[in-house]
Amino acid sequence: MLQPTVSDRSFQYGDGVFTTILVDDSRLMLWDLHWQRMAQSLERLMMPALDEHAVKSLAEQAITAPAQVIKILVSRGQGGRGYSPSGFATPLVYVTASALPDYRSSRQHGIRLGVAALKLATQPLLAGIKHTSRLETVLLKAEVERSGFDDLLVCDQRGFVTELCAANVFFKIKNQWCTPELAQAGVQGVMRQWLIQQLDVKQGEFSLADLADATSIFASNALMGVVPVQQFLHRQLNLDDVRAVQQLVPFLAGKITW
Repeated sequence: MLQPTVSDRSFQYGDGVFTTILVDDSRLMLWDLHWQRMAQSLERLMMPALDEHAVKSLAEQAITAPAQVIKILVSRGQGGRGYSPSGFATPLVYVTASALPDYRSSRQHGIRLGVAALKLATQPLLAGIKHTSRLETVLLKAEVERSGFDDLLVCDQRGFVTELCAANVFFKIKNQWCTPELAQAGVQGVMRQWLIQQLDVKQGEFSLADLADATSIFASNALMGVVPVQQFLHRQLNLDDVRAVQQLVPFLAGKITW
């Protein structure tokens, strides 16, 4: 297994991208969407393309349990000091396996959601991709742990709702599922992308005031799937519409009872 060094650019500058993949029944879930985002992210960062078959083979070889997490991190490479990306012809691919967090309680009962004080910086060039420069997320996680809530809704610096600490967010307003478009900030999660393909979803820019009319809210990412929000600030929300969405997700269907 390839090991990083201190000269690796993902370590030195956050010059890389990564994705975390759910393994269910010893299979990589939503691989096509993970790979699509990875390839687009490499292109956006002007990094050489990778061979999909080779990377997938590395990921499959790393699987050691029927249910776990596979993380693929791609660095521009190793080299001396200096920011210039020139001269790095072959990206380095690191693959690791870890235990799958237990999301059963949150899927079943829902989470309590607050609002983060931290606002995400807007940068269209980096918006959507899962790059390794994740200091905002680190600070958000610390804020969540101090907040008394299970997670926090995060806005960008313009005041528009963007995502949760490490998940995308969907909300139902006037019987219409909505989600932030993420053109300026945030990560375009693969579960988000999959759900947009399955549901009638309106993408746009939404303020916190817009969420006053939301009757249902849920969080999503590739590992948790779909997790309902049972309380937003001090307001109780309807979970029934989220239950229907949960049953659409292949690795959740039939596994959640209420």
